[in-house]
Amino acid sequence: LISIPITMIRFSCKAAALFRSFCTPKTVQRCLHSTPVVRNVTGGFMGTVGNTPLIRLDTISRETGCEILVKAEFLNPGGSVKDRAALYLIKDAQEQGRMRPGGTVVEGTAGNTGIGLAHICNALGYQCVIYMPNTQSQEKIDTLRILGADIRPVPAVPYEDPDNYNHQAKRCAEGLDNAVWTDQFDNTANRKAHFETTGPEIWKQTGGSVDAVVFGTGTGGTLAGVGSYLKSLKKETRVVLADPPGSVLYSWFKTGELGNRKGTSITEGIGQGRVTANLQGTQLDDAVFVSDEESVEMTFRLLHEEGFCVGASSGLNVAAAVQLSKMMTPGSVIVTCLCDTGQRYAARLFNKKALADRGLLDAVPVAYRNALS
Repeated sequence: LISIPITMIRFSCKAAALFRSFCTPKTVQRCLHSTPVVRNVTGGFMGTVGNTPLIRLDTISRETGCEILVKAEFLNPGGSVKDRAALYLIKDAQEQGRMRPGGTVVEGTAGNTGIGLAHICNALGYQCVIYMPNTQSQEKIDTLRILGADIRPVPAVPYEDPDNYNHQAKRCAEGLDNAVWTDQFDNTANRKAHFETTGPEIWKQTGGSVDAVVFGTGTGGTLAGVGSYLKSLKKETRVVLADPPGSVLYSWFKTGELGNRKGTSITEGIGQGRVTANLQGTQLDDAVFVSDEESVEMTFRLLHEEGFCVGASSGLNVAAAVQLSKMMTPGSVIVTCLCDTGQRYAARLFNKKALADRGLLDAVPVAYRNALS
């Protein structure tokens, strides 16, 4: 047996009795309330928008000899980069006194901005009406319905047509009481979102070592906001526009002429037939054209080689970064983004028949075709 001195036993008993006398329920409550509690709690849905990781694409970086980095924008709470614009568009309406409690937000969108708006409307008690071209993916339409938005798919017609989905959204808002058309294409609160959040995040995450950014452009908000912010701190940062088929912005940058919009693209939400207010005045250094074949190939490479299931606009962004890497010195840091998840395009982007109908099946690397539905 272990011998314990009697004096130690007596001391332990006295200490235990003393502890019990102090640790009454009231004493414990006082201690808990008097001790500062360190908390790291985010404030609701809006508090989770932004601050996405910046990720190195290992395979693509090794191949190009440059650091190809992507902002994981699909990790925003609504699932896309457009959550940032949606938040700032609604904040802008509130700050200008254009929204009262219980009001209605109306927007024309290819889907992702609408999804972000619908989430935020639910969180703030607003109604949400979405006009969108009927060419967009069924998955995005279904998501908007689940979110409770009033979805109004309309024929896809040029911006000049009075029945363009944006013009219909504007007329709808004007005909409703306590409603606002958030106007994502020409409301520069969109660009401000990226100037105040995405740009600073990239600067901080790269330690200021970013050499170039490249993005596909629909509203122009991401490219303009990020590019303007980075150039304000490091003017030699290259800001490059990436353009898909059916858009006029590549030719506009190269020739100064908008020209006629011809053809279509498997990408959604990017490409444009005009220069939006968000894009106007942005200091661009170059533009690259990315074919649908390049976008599709890169989308499948991102899935099977990097592990990211994303949409074709993300494939376009990374394909554009690869093009840009060939124009820059080895080791350059090039940043773009993964816009949203591939699940939103399952029926048309990851489907063998849908790709074959578009003449894009051969763009999928042979080794990855067995994963097609």
